[in-house]
Amino acid sequence: MKSSVDVVSMSIGEVAAHFGLATHVLRHWESMGLLAPARITGDRRRYGTGDLYRIAIILRAKEGGLGLEDIRAMLMARDPAERRAVLRKQRAELVRRITEAQASLHLIDCGLNCEHDELAECPNFRAEIAARARLPVPVPADLVAGMPPRPAVYDSQNDSGGPNA
Repeated sequence: MKSSVDVVSMSIGEVAAHFGLATHVLRHWESMGLLAPARITGDRRRYGTGDLYRIAIILRAKEGGLGLEDIRAMLMARDPAERRAVLRKQRAELVRRITEAQASLHLIDCGLNCEHDELAECPNFRAEIAARARLPVPVPADLVAGMPPRPAVYDSQNDSGGPNA
């Protein structure tokens, strides 16, 4: 049984259209060392299957928040430990961004569940904002109204004798 040979060969315009990119993006990635397409007559670029996978990796890494320098470090790493170090750093950053996004989603859900006319007056929403901004959590007015009065504080400078005088 013969093995099939992949003979994909696409021009820069075809590749750009396939991935929804401008051709200058592919040229820029090439100038950074991220891509190295084959050249044919007239110095025209030809992209094979390996190039297409590499472009897909670059796009996916960008979606994950990696910058081009980090993508290059990841792709060019010849040592698995070096590659893992780059990926660990990016993983920590992605976890941080996910945590922030989850907090934002929680805040939006809190706002969606609020029945108050004015969102800024909602005690639950204000508590969420206070927690996020590290502000003191305001005590809702209805709780304050039901609280016993605060005990008087003794003021020695204005002491009129008081009850024990």
